[in-house]
Amino acid sequence: MDKVIIAQDLTLSYNNNETIINQCTFDINSGEFVFITGASGSGKSTLLKSLYGALVPKQGELVVGGVKMNNISSKKLNFLRRHVGIVFQDYKLIKEWTIEKNVMLPLIISGYSKDVSEIQVQKLLTHVKLNHQLGKYPLELSGGEQQRVAMARALAHNPIIILADEPTGNLDDYSSQVIWNLLEGACTQLKTTVVVVTHHIPETMKIEYKHLHIEHGSIYEVS
Repeated sequence: MDKVIIAQDLTLSYNNNETIINQCTFDINSGEFVFITGASGSGKSTLLKSLYGALVPKQGELVVGGVKMNNISSKKLNFLRRHVGIVFQDYKLIKEWTIEKNVMLPLIISGYSKDVSEIQVQKLLTHVKLNHQLGKYPLELSGGEQQRVAMARALAHNPIIILADEPTGNLDDYSSQVIWNLLEGACTQLKTTVVVVTHHIPETMKIEYKHLHIEHGSIYEVS
């Protein structure tokens, strides 16, 4: 099975100060669903940042989607981000843009035509049951609806990897379940690799998953 993420003796820190992740080795297969857990401040979000290039490894090696993240060039980073979908706890939607335009953003960046982009956005908003809201703005929607828009945006450009940072942390039970169903569907139906940082793995998960836990700077797999 192809490995879409490979970390070898990976060390992460901010501004050369305290080490957050210390000489960790792990890999993630293509099409896997992976949970990353750990106490607050353990380094879960730090690790996720390294996977989309917001934090460069201090030591060791990190390869994501075939791209070496050590000293990555802007050109290669832009290439990688065209193949990665990111979902944040606070949605990161552009408030001045309509829902339709927010979902269209990755397609615009990837150079798709307006016609193709509009068709793809209609499909995605229908998939997350928000097609009737495409002309509205983020602040006109509930938190759960905004996160569904963020999911549609993450899926827009058919990514090989989805990275989700506490995607249901601020949501009610119903909205949380909708998001989990969408993430499961991306993995099982689209064969997308899904990596989710969370405090709690939902008991409702219907698919097999890998569980990586961070503690005192180390990462180990929970069986």
